[in-house]
Amino acid sequence: MQPQQLAQVPALTSQGLSEDEVAARRAQGLGNTMPVKTSRSYVQIARENIFNPINNLLYTLGIALALLGKISDALISVGVVSLNVTVSVIQEVRAKRTLDRIAVLTRPSTTVIRSGKERSVDPGDIVMGDILLVRPGDQIVVDGPVLSTNRLDVDESLLTGESNLIEKRPGDHLYSGSFCVNGSAYYQAEKVGTQSVAYGLTAGARAFRRIYTPLQREIGLIIRIILLVAIFLEFLMALSTLSNTITIVEFVQRSVVITGIVPNGLLLAITVAYSLGALRIVGKGALVQQANAIESLSNVDVLCMDKTGTLTTNALKLTAVLPLHEKDEAELRRLLGDFVASGTTGNATSKAIGAACPGQRRHVKEEIPFSSVHKWSGVALDDEAMRGIYILGAVEILQPALSSPEDEQLHLKVQEESAKGLRVLLFAAVPELEPLRDDDDKPRLPNGLVALGLVILRDELRPEARETLERFTQAGIQFKVISGDNPQTVAALAKQVGLSGNINIISGLELAGMEPAQFAQAAEEATIFGRITPQQKEQLVQVLRERGHYVAMIGDGVNDVLSLKKANLGIAMQSGSQATRSVADIVLLKDTFSSLPPAFLEGQRIRNGMQNIFQLFLARILAVAILIIEILVIGEFPFAAKQVSVLTFLTVGTPALLLALWAYPGTTEGTSKWHALWRFVLPASLTIGIMGLFVYIGEYFVTELIRFATPVSQNTQEAQHVEAVARMAAQTALTTFTVLCGIILIIFVEPPSKFWVGSNPLRGDRRIVLLALTMFITYVILLFIPPLRTLFNLTVLGFYDYLLIGLLVVVWVFVVRWTWRARFLERLLAIK
Repeated sequence: MQPQQLAQVPALTSQGLSEDEVAARRAQGLGNTMPVKTSRSYVQIARENIFNPINNLLYTLGIALALLGKISDALISVGVVSLNVTVSVIQEVRAKRTLDRIAVLTRPSTTVIRSGKERSVDPGDIVMGDILLVRPGDQIVVDGPVLSTNRLDVDESLLTGESNLIEKRPGDHLYSGSFCVNGSAYYQAEKVGTQSVAYGLTAGARAFRRIYTPLQREIGLIIRIILLVAIFLEFLMALSTLSNTITIVEFVQRSVVITGIVPNGLLLAITVAYSLGALRIVGKGALVQQANAIESLSNVDVLCMDKTGTLTTNALKLTAVLPLHEKDEAELRRLLGDFVASGTTGNATSKAIGAACPGQRRHVKEEIPFSSVHKWSGVALDDEAMRGIYILGAVEILQPALSSPEDEQLHLKVQEESAKGLRVLLFAAVPELEPLRDDDDKPRLPNGLVALGLVILRDELRPEARETLERFTQAGIQFKVISGDNPQTVAALAKQVGLSGNINIISGLELAGMEPAQFAQAAEEATIFGRITPQQKEQLVQVLRERGHYVAMIGDGVNDVLSLKKANLGIAMQSGSQATRSVADIVLLKDTFSSLPPAFLEGQRIRNGMQNIFQLFLARILAVAILIIEILVIGEFPFAAKQVSVLTFLTVGTPALLLALWAYPGTTEGTSKWHALWRFVLPASLTIGIMGLFVYIGEYFVTELIRFATPVSQNTQEAQHVEAVARMAAQTALTTFTVLCGIILIIFVEPPSKFWVGSNPLRGDRRIVLLALTMFITYVILLFIPPLRTLFNLTVLGFYDYLLIGLLVVVWVFVVRWTWRARFLERLLAIK
């Protein structure tokens, strides 16, 4: 900090608090509690995994079974759900702990004055009464009054929803969750922790925008459809109960089975997939701040980016100053040096000029800090050595205010330097002092400016930018470079990093004069957008989304906040402003732009893993629903609650978690995701449903014939016993058949060899075979250990029964494989 700036603080508070005062106030509970939040809290993780609507219904049915004396049924039904929930909670908690440790890197810091010195501290170290300094791009982390400022413009959009800048003067209050856009100020911490107006908003800023991905919407749709099927089946069960066809106990037991077809495990699976994806990608240099961000990235088809800080490193180097109209270069450098030294706020441009052109601070009568809105900065100097108004800004913006706006020499030099990819600014002045703001207190350029010279700066390109863009281009993603700089400069830099030489260029000045339809067409067709305001950035992103694109926006400055919030996916650089980091879904740690392609592949991995899990879940659900409806026709019910628990755990519960872990990146060409999903599910579920019906009927009637052939007393009790034995045998046979088919479907989902290729392409991952074999052995153990067999309502079948079931499973394998390969159902239904 400059000594002159410190002197602006009122004398009583200029020293700030001492360390002893800070310790005393913290001991009194006057500190600023700022928990780090990278995802849901531990309470949220537990609550949303354990107590969701479907689980709550299963818990209720479990309690009902217990009250009706079916204790083991209740324990098994609730136990399988609890096991899945426990695994998901453990996985998500482990991921959260790792991400919380990494998140400290992107937590907003703040500057306090203590014992007369500036200190950068964590927001949690602030205490009531601290004096804080805020500069452009800084996030305001506590509430309090402004003590001193020349001028301060604040963005309170996260609090109010309005994107207009609000001027703050001494005595006005600043609120946590807002951001400094222009100027700087000292303010005092008055309300901290839970007392602040926007408590928790520093971490909750990213929760301000919740955008569901296509995958999440698909899961929601699937669950709602299946829920309707379950409600219909429950209605049938209720009618049976009212007509005394089944007892209350049977109604509750069957309700557990029907409720179990709702794929609640899909929610658990996607939660685990998101957590694992975030954990994987943090090692590649990206911190996930919104749970679905990685999967969201895989849907992106348009990637918008600011040039500065994204394609470039946000580090500038002054390469030349070009005096105009035979001005002296040494004098021009002196004026530039004094101009920069006299400003109270700086940026990358002023730093580069100041490093090459040292100067002295002059007496400033009025100052306009640089803003991406008006694209110039200016000072009115009232000093013996340097008097007048000096302006530095974009050539196109300053040119209309020049005394000779049609300056051919100026035009040619700007074109020449911009074509090289250099940043060109115009330095101009007028000797008369006049206000730099109009009657509405908005910055205005003085007329009659004299062009003193051009300032030529070079951007440093990120070394990984070319390779990163090439990899995204191969994935079919369009690029839009949206910048406040000269369009020709931006285009030249874009070509240097590998964008096509045949690119459309447009400026913000042209966009400003367009009708909405023309604007939308320009947004679609152009690649390079120059001299764009923050509002135009936001509008471009909005228009692209309205035209059906899935848009990601990368930015680093406070001028990118609006567009980041508007995009489907917001990405920020770690070195960027606190504002952008707070609203972004992904933060690129250490500014590793190269971490985006791995994140994109990770998103594809999540989607492909969920596609496989969809297939297993829907095939099981549809097969069970078909069997319930078929077997209800003959007055029976295909499964006991415990048997469905075994079926769920072995065919979709455990496999879903491992498929999410082992999923592959990449895309499947030539077919839509929904088409691929149903092409797998319909043949699998229909063949299981049809063959399963014959397994149940065959076992049921054969068992009854054998029992009735045995000389027994033909009273009602004996008849009921024979019927119960036949039903258990039929249910065991059907459970065995569906479990084996479900286990084999795991192999069909990820074919390890050509034999297993049916609907899905060859993957060659042998771990799938080991997973299926493990599930098979687990079922055999349950089936042949008497206590476990009894616990799960299974019975011992005869040798020939098992042999016949095995043969039917083999037949089913060839039938369903042929159905997939021949596309029998698609041709039958005339689906292309």
